[in-house]
This record gives sequence, C-alpha cells and structure tokens, in this order.
Amino acid sequence: MDKIYSHKKIEDRIYSEWEKRGYFKPEINPAGRPYSIILPPPNANGNLHFGHAMFTIEDILIRYHRMKGFAALWLPGTDHAGFETQFVFEKHLANEGKSRFDYDRETLYQMIWDFVQKNREGMESQLRKLGFSLDWSRMKFTLDPDIISIVYKTFKKMYDTGLVYRAKRLVNYCTYDGTSFSDLEVVMKDTAGILYEISYSIKGGGEIIVATSRPETMYGDAAVMVHPEDLRYKNLIDKSVLIPLTDREIPIVADEFVDKEFGTGAVKVTPLHNFDDWEVGQRHELSGIQVIGFDGKMQNTGVVDGLFTKEAREKTIELLEEKGFLRGKKGYDTTRRTCYKCRNVLEPLPLEQWFIKVKPLAEKAIDAVKKGKIKITPRNFESVYYQWLENLRDWNISRQIVWGIRIPAWFCEKCSNWTITEGKTPEKCSKCDSKSLRQDPDTFDTWFSSGQWPFATLLSQSSSNSKFKIQNSKLESSSDFEKFYPTSVMETAYDILKSWVTRMVMFGIYLTGEVPFRQVLFHGIVNDPYGKKMSKSKGNVVNPLELIDRYGADSVRFALIYGNATGNDQSLSYTKLEGARKFTNKLWNIARFIEMNQVQSSKFKVQSYELKDLDKVAENEPDTEWIERTKALSREVTKYLD
Repeated sequence: MDKIYSHKKIEDRIYSEWEKRGYFKPEINPAGRPYSIILPPPNANGNLHFGHAMFTIEDILIRYHRMKGFAALWLPGTDHAGFETQFVFEKHLANEGKSRFDYDRETLYQMIWDFVQKNREGMESQLRKLGFSLDWSRMKFTLDPDIISIVYKTFKKMYDTGLVYRAKRLVNYCTYDGTSFSDLEVVMKDTAGILYEISYSIKGGGEIIVATSRPETMYGDAAVMVHPEDLRYKNLIDKSVLIPLTDREIPIVADEFVDKEFGTGAVKVTPLHNFDDWEVGQRHELSGIQVIGFDGKMQNTGVVDGLFTKEAREKTIELLEEKGFLRGKKGYDTTRRTCYKCRNVLEPLPLEQWFIKVKPLAEKAIDAVKKGKIKITPRNFESVYYQWLENLRDWNISRQIVWGIRIPAWFCEKCSNWTITEGKTPEKCSKCDSKSLRQDPDTFDTWFSSGQWPFATLLSQSSSNSKFKIQNSKLESSSDFEKFYPTSVMETAYDILKSWVTRMVMFGIYLTGEVPFRQVLFHGIVNDPYGKKMSKSKGNVVNPLELIDRYGADSVRFALIYGNATGNDQSLSYTKLEGARKFTNKLWNIARFIEMNQVQSSKFKVQSYELKDLDKVAENEPDTEWIERTKALSREVTKYLD
C-alpha cells in the first residue's frame, strides 16, 4: 500500500472492480429476501448538484441490506424533465442568437434529444464518481420506449374510466414560455400594487365605484358584483352599467363571495382572467371576453389592442383619468402568480386542456398513510401530505412544449371527437369513421410520467421480456415487478413531496392496487456554508464533483451524513469535509500498518466470533469495555437502519 492515501488513485479503481464483479446486482444474493429502492431520477439537463449527493442515504441502506444477505436492488434512471429541459436548452439557443421558433417540431425535438443524451452520459459518470452502488444493468430513462408505452396505457385507461377529461378552463399560463402549468409550478409572490377606484356609469343614471388592481382587464368584464346584504348597493342589483371607455353593457350581480369591507365593496367580474371570477361566472352564467392573448398582448379591447399588459394598464389609467372615470387610488399589497422558472407573472387564460380528476385518487392515497401502509419519516411531513391531497384541484396535464411524451389523442376535423389510443396512430375517428384526424400537439406534464416511475421501471425491464398490459386496475407482472414491488423505501428531498411523492402514491394504488413503497424517508436541503440556498443567480452553487476531486467521494459522503438530522436542512461544512478527509487517512494508515507488520490472526490467537456471540465472549474475557461498546453501537446502528 502507498504511504500516502490518494483517493484519486483508489476510488475509481475500487468502484470499477465492484461493478465488474456484479456486486451491485440483487442476483449476488439470489436466495435473499427482496429489498428495493428506486433512485429518484435526476433531470437529464445538466450536472448533478449537492441534492443528488444526498443519495448517499440510499446507498447506505442498500449496502447495509446487501451485507445482511438481502437481494438488494437499487435501480438507477434519469428524467427527461419536460419543460425544465426545454427551458435550459432554449437558453443555450438564445446564447447562439437563436430560438425554438427557428426550427420545426421534429428538428427541435432531435436537437434536445442529442443534448440530453450527452448530459445523461456525464450524469452516469458523476453518479459513479459519488460511489453509488447502483445496478447499472437496469438503467432506465423516462423516454425509453417501454416506459412511454406504459404511460400511454395509463392515459388510455384513465380516459376510458372517466378520470381523464378534456375541458376549456382557466389555466396558469406563462406568456413568456408559451405553456400552461399546474398549481404546483406556480410561485406566489407578494407584491406592492395599487387599488384603483373606477366609475362605471349605471344605465338610466348614476354610477357605481368599482375597486380593482387590474384596470387593463376591465375590457373583458362580464359583470359588476356586490354583496347581497350590502345596503349601499341593494337597490342596484340587476341593473346594467357601461364599461368605461367602451359602449358595452354588463349587469350588476349579487354574490356572497364579495367582501363588503374590501375597497368600495363593489368589484368587477372578469371570468376569463381571474380564477375566482371564473367560479363566479359559472354560478351566474357569465361568459366574458378574452382580452389578453397567449402572446401576452391585449386583444378584443378596441382601445389598447397590441400592448403588453403593463403598457395597457398605464394607457388605460391615463385614459380613465382623462375621461374622468378614475376616482381614486391607494397602495395595495397583493399576491401574484409567477412562473417557477422564468419568474414572469402568470396569466389566468382560458385553454382547452386534458385534466385528471384527482379526488378519488387522493382519497386512496390519504388512506394508505392513515392505515399504515406507508410510513412517512419524519412524521411531521404527514400533515403536509394530508393537507395537499385534501385540497387538490383537478390536475392539468397538458403542456404546450415539444420535449416530452406527446399526448396520444387525435382530433376529428369532421365531428370534433377525440380518439384516444395506446400510442398507435388511429386509422379513423372512433365516432364517425372519418380519416381527417390531427394529433394533439401538446405533451404530458413530466410529473405524469415520473409519477408512474416505481412500477414502470420494474415492469419494463427488458431482461424479463414481459408482455404487459393494464387491465382491471392491475398490471400484469414481470419478474422484477413480482419480486421488488412494492419497493421498500422512497428516499428523497422533502421539497418534492407534493409534486412527486403524492403522485407516485396515487398512480401506484390506481394501477397496481398496491402502494408503490412501504416507507418514505425525507432528507433536507444542502445550503451553502452560510446557510443560504444555493442558486446559479446568486453565484453560490458548489459543485460536488469539485469537492470529490479535492477531498474524495468517501469524505464528501461522510461529511453530508455525519450529524445530519433526518429531514432537516444543513449547511455545507468545510470543517466536516476536512475532518472526514483526515478520518479516511486514518483508516488507510491502520490498514497499511497491518500490511506492513504482516499482522495475522494466528499470531495473536484471536478467536473469530459472530456478533450474536459477543455476550459469551464478554463473560470469558477480563477486559470487556471494547466489546460492550461494540455491542451498543451494533444495536443502535441496526435499530435505525432497520
């Protein structure tokens, strides 16, 4: 052995030897009880970050159970990450002075595919660098043909059973990125705004002062609304008013939704640009007009068409003031919906999309935890899990992007029927037999496919040569699926509890009749050394591979785990890293001492004992302190790992 320990010389060689000998495969313990973990698939659009280094927890669990004789499977994979990957790729295009609009669909898809494949290769190399004992022979990708086939079958089944439907509703729409989002992808941002008081002329004489923070959308108003018990306005209910700067009449309606203390007690109803107003519009059969286009510009106003919303607001206020309709304004703290990626304001816009009825799925997911079929650690995350599932709205799964799994739905130009298949292009309409069909250009929300990850990865293994189909809420089994599903543990960061964990549980129960895993174990976020969240915009991102190069993988892994409370955030500690590096050196020096002195057990007449025999040893040896400490440590470690 070398005098000085060099992780650069040792770690790669050892890992390569382990992999070559098949130590990471469950087949190494063919008679062992199954134990399985599905690696949360990293997004295949860039390098790993410190959150991925926390997979060390999973590696500990897998190695421990492998040592205990379990047939332990740790299945790796990567996620195509739909919108996020296209967003990253478009930034690369922008740096070259190009945009997605310079390419047709097929060309853009292929360009992103090549970009992702290159990243996947680098990512697999990085996971190896971290020393993770993954079974690489079972590597999966969310765009593998067999995974896509399962996703298609799921969509078809959910459509056939009425859980998937198509409807025109208000959605969270990013006019910058050109796609809709589910509520999970919305970032609520507190903003200092202005509440404007605007005069609406009452037909027949008089006026009503309406309070609004978005005067630019008044061109799409369907009504003015007051509380039915508000004495100031009771005599005005059912009368008509004119929208300022236009000649369009709308009614005054009464609804208990109105807060009499807010503003003037009278508000405008714009069903196609406000989620609350949409619900009001449904109750009062109000239609409204769409005055903000999907490009973010105003339309159908006759006054500010072609302007972006901010410019339209300024111009509208100017005209209202000029015409004498603006009666006042004051500061107003509000909350705006913003895009989680580009941070621009999201517009509530009406769009026909595919939705999933989540309530029946959520109820079973809640029961699974309450009845103990799934254990969540730490326990405090149970309340977050329940609260989210209890308040879920139907899930919009359509995305207006190229990168991802295209929705297998075809629109009939003749009868407007939608034909749904398991991926194969239909020859004719399922309703009228017309051949004039066009496929929905949208792709699935990436969480729709990754939510099926635990059972899809096991079911789709090519080694099983399985012929699978979804039938009667059950999936026909492959060898891996039969042996390793439900999986033992889902270990992941707590920040994807809502977006991923809940959906895996819902899909798993719906499609297999079983929970996808027996336990959920959450780890916290790794912040920078000063406790700040790492982000590229702040310039404080630390690359784990740089630290591995400096300290070694074992040191990085040890530093992340040592002293880390389950589910709690932690700050990257260079003190811990240096301490871990010194510890690995000590282990090396101990081994080197033994080798140099040719230490053999026969020279010291050391008898071999199993841990279970330590009590017997303790009775016969005068100095038992080290044995007692070993026993206590063994019991404690075994207790927590089990």
